[in-house]
Amino acid sequence: MNRIFSGIQPTGNLHLGNYLGAIRNWVKLQRDFECIFCIVDLHAITVPQEPAALRKATREVTAAYIACGIDPDACTIFNQSTVRAHAELAWTLGCLTPLGWLNRMTQFKEKAGKQRDEAGLGLYAYPVLMAADILAYKATHVPVGEDQKQHLELARDIAGAFNRRYGVEFFPLPEPQIFGTATRVMSLRDGTRKMSKSEPSEQSRINLTDDADAIAQKIRRAKTDPHSLPDSVKGLEGRAEAENLMGIYAALTDKSIEAVVAEFAGAQFSTFKGALADVAVAVLSPITAEMNRLMADPGAIDAVLRRGAERAGAMADGYLREIYEIVGFLRP
Repeated sequence: MNRIFSGIQPTGNLHLGNYLGAIRNWVKLQRDFECIFCIVDLHAITVPQEPAALRKATREVTAAYIACGIDPDACTIFNQSTVRAHAELAWTLGCLTPLGWLNRMTQFKEKAGKQRDEAGLGLYAYPVLMAADILAYKATHVPVGEDQKQHLELARDIAGAFNRRYGVEFFPLPEPQIFGTATRVMSLRDGTRKMSKSEPSEQSRINLTDDADAIAQKIRRAKTDPHSLPDSVKGLEGRAEAENLMGIYAALTDKSIEAVVAEFAGAQFSTFKGALADVAVAVLSPITAEMNRLMADPGAIDAVLRRGAERAGAMADGYLREIYEIVGFLRP
């Protein structure tokens, strides 16, 4: 069976974009793939984290995975730092990754900004660790959004470089798993910016921990324009906020954007926002309730992570022994 690897950083505030753009689609993959879903806490510390908050966020992401429908018995769920192969393989792969490849990574430039000289090595080498995450399990497919495509291409380049260096066909070249239904959810305060957990304003996103009142309030306050809703998809051009809100409604109801436009053609935003709030509450409230139930029993969450780490570690350690043999490390 083909194998999926993917993960989310435990940096708090999982939101609607994480659900519609990633987690909801991961749930569907369980039927057709062997799935490994990680909480990537090693990636999280490329920027400063408060230790207690990091542990809480790790449990929260685990709870979100399960509440959204990922089955911990059918899939492997664990936090990255509990499997040593991630860090060890990252060093091995980093030793054959040219600096020129890393210098092309646009995400480092965006995150480091004008403080590039003060940025940590971890932030710069992040894509090599991501490659190690994938290759440690010989994953064949990786669900990716637009902002991660470049990193997956680098993982493929690194896998190919290893195979060529040692004259083996050890690593498969992982393929992107693209979803036609994946939704790029934008900020509720600015339809040109991606919904983000790092955005200062809570009003910019719907968190998976928000209650029904908070969800409805945020949708009512979402930025719009003064015009009524269009009667064709073409009419959404240049109307970022309208396109974003109608796209969210389409994703939550499993309808096409054409069907949503036809349903609300000529309507005022107030009418549409009411319908969107009802749908969002109906879909998200059960997830929030289940997350709250799971978070009330951290021991049970930790047990899921331990079982996942045991499965993931057994798989990755086996591959790591083979890699070390290929590289020439003496293992007395």
